[in-house]
Amino acid sequence: MKMNFKKIALLPLIAITGWAYASIDSNGIDRIMTTNQSTNGEQPLVSNAQQTPDLKFKDENGKTISLHSLKGKVVFINLWATWCPPCIQEMPSINELRKTFKNNNNLVFLMVDVDGNIEKTKKWMKNKKFDLPVHVFDGEIPRDIFSGSIPTTIIVDKQNNIIVRHVGGADYMSKEMVDLMKKQLSK
Repeated sequence: MKMNFKKIALLPLIAITGWAYASIDSNGIDRIMTTNQSTNGEQPLVSNAQQTPDLKFKDENGKTISLHSLKGKVVFINLWATWCPPCIQEMPSINELRKTFKNNNNLVFLMVDVDGNIEKTKKWMKNKKFDLPVHVFDGEIPRDIFSGSIPTTIIVDKQNNIIVRHVGGADYMSKEMVDLMKKQLSK
């Protein structure tokens, strides 16, 4: 009996991709961990008083952006990759969320390519006609903030506290998310 090793090697990838698609919640954000909401028995990522570490990112022009320098703004951080199916699935809703709040200078979007290939990511965004700013990591990111699973979305309030940490795909134009953003921006 002749075995096709190429097909066997693809089985884990197919299983992971299927799991990733299954984790997408088309009706809104599932398993959001915030300091103000129930976490289904899980502990929130941070307490109300704990601030985020000073994460650093590079933008498309090579300029370093420090998370602490954005204090006073709500920051939407999405860790993703161009090859990730759930990342691609949620991207239109992130783009729409940004359009919804485009005139609010107190909201910053950081779309962080975990592969670190900013040129490839810029081209991908342009081809998809998304108006989302591309960034890469500039330094280390703590494992308690990013475990390596993508997509991971982190929302930081104006005091640099993490208010949402969501692993997996989601619909960021859900009523819950739009209401959360409005509430945070009005504070």
